[in-house]
Amino acid sequence: MIGLLQRVSEARVEVGPEIVGRIGSGLLVLVGVERGDTESEATRLLGRLVGYRVFADPEGRMNLSVADTGGGLLLVPQFTLAAETHKGMRPGFSTAAAPEEGRRLFDFLVDAARKRIGNVQRGEFGAHMRVSLTNDGPVTFWLRVAPGGSG
Repeated sequence: MIGLLQRVSEARVEVGPEIVGRIGSGLLVLVGVERGDTESEATRLLGRLVGYRVFADPEGRMNLSVADTGGGLLLVPQFTLAAETHKGMRPGFSTAAAPEEGRRLFDFLVDAARKRIGNVQRGEFGAHMRVSLTNDGPVTFWLRVAPGGSG
């Protein structure tokens, strides 16, 4: 399971004319589900997301997590993160989870996140979304928990 984590001062997701998710300071995470991912990978990724220290402490060092700061978490499904891009000029998606499994694991991740921290918002699986953000830093990290326990 992949999480492209971005520290933001604000972010939102729109589907059509409706804003379906919005946070102030916190993390926007684009989430890709890979073939072979399970609840175990989702749980491990969530632990990394809420504990990853990307916010400044009083000395200005990245020593605080979103859980420490009480910031928001906006999770947005993005199956293209799991694309095969190593060859050719067109991405392949055989490495991405099937849509039903991707939706199930994304929903599992959102539900688990809501049990761990207060402000969790989400994008809409399978929808055409417009994602707006103000990246704070910029600070962006690619986190991956590989299927089967490595990573």
